Order: sequence, then C-alpha cells, then structure tokens
Amino acid sequence: MAELNFTREALEASAKLVYQHMPATPQFAWPLLRQELGADVWVKHENHTPTGAFKVRGGITFIDWLRRTHPECRGIATATRGNHGQSQARAAAAAGLEATIVVPRGNAREKNDAMRSFGATLVEHGLDFDEAREEASRQAALEDLFLVPPFHSALVSGVASYALELFTAVSDIQRVYVPIGCGSGICGVIAARDALELKTEVVGVVSTEATAAQQAFLSGKPESTLTARTFADGVAVRSVVPEALAIYGAGATRVIAVSDDEVANAMRVYFRCTHNVSEGAGAAPLAAAIKEKEANTGQKIAVILCGGNVDTEVFREVLEGRTPQA
Repeated sequence: MAELNFTREALEASAKLVYQHMPATPQFAWPLLRQELGADVWVKHENHTPTGAFKVRGGITFIDWLRRTHPECRGIATATRGNHGQSQARAAAAAGLEATIVVPRGNAREKNDAMRSFGATLVEHGLDFDEAREEASRQAALEDLFLVPPFHSALVSGVASYALELFTAVSDIQRVYVPIGCGSGICGVIAARDALELKTEVVGVVSTEATAAQQAFLSGKPESTLTARTFADGVAVRSVVPEALAIYGAGATRVIAVSDDEVANAMRVYFRCTHNVSEGAGAAPLAAAIKEKEANTGQKIAVILCGGNVDTEVFREVLEGRTPQA
C-alpha cells in the first residue's frame, strides 16, 4: 500500500482533484431531525454524489494514483457490495481502463445495474463480500488486472474530502457518527479531523450482525465473524482490514452496533424528516445517534449519510414499516 500521508496539505490536494470531477456535497441541519433527537444534527449528504455514495471520491483519487504509478496497467479488478464498485468502474472508464467487479450472489440488483452502466464487467461469486474478495484476487491474476484493495491510502485521501467539507462548513461539532465497512470512510473522517486539529469525537457504527470492527476496536487486533447477515450491505463485512483498524483503533472514541430494526427505523426517520432516501449503511449513523439520544441531547452532532443506493423493493418494505431480511 502507498505510504500514508494525511497532512492537511495532502488532503487538500486530493480534494482539489476530486473537485475536478464533482462538486462538494451539502451538509444540512434539518429542523425535524432536531425535534426528533433533541440535538443540533448535521447531515453530510454523500447520497448526493454522482454515484449516490461517498465512495466515488476514493475512486477518483485511486485511479489517478494508479495511472501515475502503474502507467502500463490496462484495467482493474475489485470486490464490492456496490458503492465501491460503482466508484471504481466510473473512474476506470474515464481513464480508459477496463473494470472487472466481483459481487456476491444475491447482491443488490440496482447496484449491479449501476455498475454495469458505468462499463464494468460484473462477476457474481460467493455468498458474501469476503468470498467475492477472494474471487476478485483470482480474476486479477487470471486477466492481468490490477487488484484494487478495499482499503488504500489513495482511497482514504479522496474519501477524506467529504470530512474536510463538513468540518470547514460547520464549526464545533462535538460528535460525528460514521459507518464502518472496510474502513475508508471512518479513516477519512479521522484523517481530516486530525489534520484540522479538531477535538470532535468520531464514533464508528457497525451492524449487530457484522461486529468484526467493534470486536477489533475492543481487542486491539484484527477480528473476524462467521457471518455478516445484514440488509445494510455496506457494513456487511466479516473480516477487519488491519491497516484501517490501526487508524480507527487509535482515532475513534468508540464503536457501537445497531440492529437491522434500528437501521430500518432510521431510514424511515430520514425520509419523514428530510425526504432523503438512505440505504441501510447510510442510515446506520443516524440509528446510532438515535440510540445515544440521551447523551446527544442539546449537543451539536453530525451523521454521515454515506449512500442512498437502496433497491426499490427493499425501500418499499422499509417504508411499509418492516425490516428487510438479509
């Protein structure tokens, strides 16, 4: 992996590259959310990017790094549950590169369609992300493609641009809730906070059905779970990425787990209070903030709505008051 370099100057340079391809996303304090939580709640709307999720930023900066450091590369292979794959496919196509994206069987249909629309060759393999990741490694070796890892400094530096936007637009945020999948999002937030020398607490959020990151945070070493069965597919990861753990293990205040019922409720709260659509992982931070409502009362907090890419049928089920099954 490229050397970690998360100085303010380096992060601002990455942000400048991101803005050549997309505008900054908004952050809003919605009055109905304030009433719901009894706190000043700022939502960072990463559901408003060109792919509907924060990952697009890391795709831009990673493919730029790849073109500069491996000019002979003809294409990439990677594994995803959808948002990372969209970001890599979009950036690869813009750079004239092939993209082979591996997803587990039964992956979100509309995320699969979106990846294909960006020009990716989609391969369905395995029961979950971790099995898809193994197949992506095989595909990369077989087709002579560059294997894009789930975590890399060039990904994190791009993702951190959303946190730079949030922290420079809104002062004195006491606490920010961030979902943890493979870790680029929370590590980007920590990198931006530290580069700006802020005191904001960073709270990681996982699913009760995929607690590897929480277990690793508590033990201080990489952990794995046997399953990761949650409809919040962006956090449905069985194994921790050690390089990410090194950052959020030291930089986060805590990691809390929310149930699928709590996530579904948060999706409904988002729609009722802001009329924004959130996917499961995107609503997990709000679910955590609601879970810690008593501690947040009267404070200024932020939640990262990291993506809005939920299948229509799944969202319909949520709005009807049910919790989708993984």
